[in-house]
Amino acid sequence: MEGKRIPLTLCIIHQPPQVLLGMKKRGFGAGRWNGFGGKLLEGETIRDAVVREMREEIGVVPTNHEEVGIIDFRFQHKPGEVLEVHVFRATKFTGAPTESEEMRPQWFEERTIPYDEMWSDDRHWVPLFLSGKKFKGRFLFDETDNILEQELEEA
Repeated sequence: MEGKRIPLTLCIIHQPPQVLLGMKKRGFGAGRWNGFGGKLLEGETIRDAVVREMREEIGVVPTNHEEVGIIDFRFQHKPGEVLEVHVFRATKFTGAPTESEEMRPQWFEERTIPYDEMWSDDRHWVPLFLSGKKFKGRFLFDETDNILEQELEEA
C-alpha cells in the first residue's frame, strides 16, 4: 500500500573531506545527527523549502544545492503514510552555521561520521552521497526504528 505521500527536504553541506550535520534537539528524530530540512509550507517548492529550513535551523543559505536523491520512508506503525525525502547536497553557502532551538551543527570528517548516532538507513545511502552519486531508495522501519525492508539503487 502506497499511502499518503508527504514531501520533505534533507540537505547536507559537503565540503570534502568534511560534512556538516546537525544534532536534532527536539521533535521527530531528536537525539540523532542528521542533515537539515523538513516539511514544505503550503505553496512552497521543494527547493524553496531547502533554503528556508537551513536558514531556520542553522542560519545559513545554501547557494548551490542540488537534488541528489529521493528516499521513501515508511513506518510499520503508520501504514497509510510515506515520507518522500528529497535529498540535496550543497557545497557552498552564505552565513555561519549557528545553533538554534532545533539543531546543533557540527562539522565531521567523512571518516568519522557518527553513523551509530544517526538513523540506521544513513549508513546505506550516505556513502553514495559522499561519492557524488545520485540515488533512490525505500526503507520500511518497525516501531523501534529497525529496518525491516530496504531498496537502494543509483539513479
